Amino acid sequence: MKKIIAVSVFVVLVLSVWIWSSYQQTLENTLNLEVEEVDYSIKSGSSLSFVIYDLANKDIIKHPRYLLWYARLNGLANEMKAGDYRLTNKLTTKEFLDDIFNGKVIQYSLTIIEGWSFKQLVEVINKHPQIEHSILNLSEKEIMDKLGLTGIHHEGQFLPDTYHFPKQLTDLEFLKRAHSSMQTVLNDEWDNRADNLIYKNSYEALIMASIIEKETGLASEREQISGVFIRRLNKKMRLQTDPTVIYGMGDIYKGNLRKRDLERDTPYNTYRRRGLPPTPIALPGRKAIYAALHPAEGDALYFVSRGDGSHVFSATLKEHNNAVIKYQLKGRARSFSSYKHKKKTED
Repeated sequence: MKKIIAVSVFVVLVLSVWIWSSYQQTLENTLNLEVEEVDYSIKSGSSLSFVIYDLANKDIIKHPRYLLWYARLNGLANEMKAGDYRLTNKLTTKEFLDDIFNGKVIQYSLTIIEGWSFKQLVEVINKHPQIEHSILNLSEKEIMDKLGLTGIHHEGQFLPDTYHFPKQLTDLEFLKRAHSSMQTVLNDEWDNRADNLIYKNSYEALIMASIIEKETGLASEREQISGVFIRRLNKKMRLQTDPTVIYGMGDIYKGNLRKRDLERDTPYNTYRRRGLPPTPIALPGRKAIYAALHPAEGDALYFVSRGDGSHVFSATLKEHNNAVIKYQLKGRARSFSSYKHKKKTED
């Protein structure tokens, strides 16, 4: 009898060791895929048992019962998260289980580019295949109302950045996140702004940042451009910046800014009106916001593009006009706004 008991105990021990070894080996096995990777969707309401046996039936995993044991032993049987998961032939079965218990779903992305308009942003969102669309036929005001931002102008309110998100995030959720990011950055930069700035509030700084964003072709010049605009405001000079005119023209603008466009009066025509325009004209990035709140010191009141993204900065109108002739008019002096309309635009 003792021998029988001893043999039985030995068999049980051997069997237990074998089962435990097989259990551990199953967890460490990589997923069996015919290709390098495949996406697998777990629907809301699906049970862990259904998912495990579905993968076993597809021969992607072995010994499904072991995997259910793993979940129960670790108190995770009810922790599975719905969503899309990326399976690879380098992923172990345990790693896959940990992914679905932790909700490590596939992340998609959308990048908001500095200088985009709100219209451009909405167009890109509406085309993204992994975003759930609900604002396709809404006006800008209706979108802002849906976001809980009634009474706030739509332009400039969303931070340029690359955002990662799971499949079927809604467009409104995406915009709320981008708006929250903008508020965080703007408030942080406003709290750390330089002294003695002319802005009444952070919104005016946001307006300036949007202009800087549209005017800057060379990143290192942001603070210089900011300094020019700040000095012009301090001297009660008009900003005379083309991007504001273009924004005010809306769909009328066809890619070529003409003399009569500079004379067209809109709330955004900074050739005709003093001070900042009423709203931002684009989506400024963090660096443009920083520049608006940290203008470079100096005496320059003008700048003109060299045509390569950089600018020539001038302290006097005469220097500026000479730079315009050199870089914009190819050395041929002829009538242009700084000459012909000097009194009209600089008084």
